[in-house]
Amino acid sequence: MDIDRSAGAATATVVREQRVTRTRPALYAALLELLEEKLFEQVTVREITDRAGVGYATFFRRYPDKQALLHDVAAGEIRKLLAMALPILHTVDRRASAQALCAYVWEHRKLWSALLTGGAAATLKEEFIREGQRLSTESNPSWLPGTLRVVYPVSATIEILAWWLKQEKPPSIKRMAEILDVLVARPASKSRVP
Repeated sequence: MDIDRSAGAATATVVREQRVTRTRPALYAALLELLEEKLFEQVTVREITDRAGVGYATFFRRYPDKQALLHDVAAGEIRKLLAMALPILHTVDRRASAQALCAYVWEHRKLWSALLTGGAAATLKEEFIREGQRLSTESNPSWLPGTLRVVYPVSATIEILAWWLKQEKPPSIKRMAEILDVLVARPASKSRVP
């Protein structure tokens, strides 16, 4: 009898873990899809859960509100963007790297507009800097002291991208890559004081 009970408990635990494993990506994907259709402020938790195929109450077991889900989505997107942004400072072809970064942001502009210009912008910036500092290594030479070598390029990149996404007639991806190269990548990548 005890063996049956412990086997049943183990099965229930496995099923619950599988559900939890599926819930987060489903909520993530649902929010990303909805952000392609409307502004973050217009998205409701009910729409997110319906799109994700997740119970309304289940959402609140994982997140206190839709802002928390956005922050979770932002952390994942930040890692992707930083994987593209940090090499720009250390590659031979910074312009091509900057262009790839801009193309990615433009392709996902509704999401990045929500992240960079919405209510999560300050948190996003802090998370960007935290992740950038984590990924930055002492072996990357820079004339910028300490954490400023991460804070400056990350903050400047965020501000430039946010400005771009707010424009009624935005500059092209190529032009934005030039701007990022001149204003951020070149100054931040110098190994000695200019």
